[in-house]
Amino acid sequence: MNQQLRNLVDRRVLLERMRQGEDDRTTVSFYQYARIPNPAFFRDYLFIHWNELGVLGRTYVAHEGINAQISVPSIAFQAFQEHLNSISFLNGIRLNVAVDDGKSFFKLMVKVRAKIVADGLNDASFDVRDTGVHLDAEAFNSLTGNEGTILIDMRNHYESEVGHFKGAITPDVDTFREEIELVEDMLQGKEEKDIVMYCTGGIRCEKASAWLKHKGFPNVHQLEGGIIEYTRQVREKGLDNRFIGKNFVFDERRAERISEDVIANCHQCGSPCDDHTNCLNVACNLLFIQCARCADEYEGTCSSTCHNVVQLPEEEQKKLRRGVKDSSKIFNKARLRDTSRGDSVNGESPNETGVRSSEKESPGSPEA
Repeated sequence: MNQQLRNLVDRRVLLERMRQGEDDRTTVSFYQYARIPNPAFFRDYLFIHWNELGVLGRTYVAHEGINAQISVPSIAFQAFQEHLNSISFLNGIRLNVAVDDGKSFFKLMVKVRAKIVADGLNDASFDVRDTGVHLDAEAFNSLTGNEGTILIDMRNHYESEVGHFKGAITPDVDTFREEIELVEDMLQGKEEKDIVMYCTGGIRCEKASAWLKHKGFPNVHQLEGGIIEYTRQVREKGLDNRFIGKNFVFDERRAERISEDVIANCHQCGSPCDDHTNCLNVACNLLFIQCARCADEYEGTCSSTCHNVVQLPEEEQKKLRRGVKDSSKIFNKARLRDTSRGDSVNGESPNETGVRSSEKESPGSPEA
């Protein structure tokens, strides 16, 4: 990667700049499966143009396509759309505009990846473009209202924990890679059933529906545009809203409120709460649900151990972090299990240094 084509400003400075900024911005997401011969060249091309327009956010580019979650200055939105339309496979693409807009991203990051959605699939004969039937909100409500329809949430457990569709199966998984295999196994013997899948913006269902068709499931459907587009259509057309709770998003907002239902609980005290946060012990950064009372008591940390760590001088904290591997592959999303208050939000103890390894960016990966 050309080292000049990335942001070099300290993330803390960028975060504060975002929080203090008063410019009107629009948060959008989009994806497109397409054959991109040279992802590195395309990545640089996007970065140069988007940086000039003041675009912020996270985008992945791969040979199989593009997956973007970004924030665009409203004043430059038309120019941004014109730029997308100048790219043949993005001309006229639908942009999923955020349900509850706000301060979502603080820097521009465009990365080349092996795939735009990590799936663990290795089948040269699989065509991701041969997808299931796309359903708008009205058709989705109608089909999922049938008794025999199987409705599956294709998101991770920490997403469905705070919000999901009524009657949906919500697999207890950490990654899409795990879920796509689990769902295929779960549906064995039910090939003739109507299967409907949904996710945040459609990209995971696009691949999952194509995979199930490839594996011999003829009646596969997906919610077009995901929860984001569904909510827009429901509000615009006055349809019955079947989604309860919050829609988890992969940016600084962490979630969009879809209904007033609070279906989750604080991971520390168990009281009703659906607010995700990241542990303020920077060597932990665990994503978990924390109510205002526990946030005050534990000062934004996930456990008594991490609370003790953040009381130490910064130099002492750095010593504890020294040598601890920082990898998104072991990023541990918290679960509410049988826990005792003050030990750990997921029933596991931190490592011997008193910290937990994690990635330090916003939780998760972009989901369009």
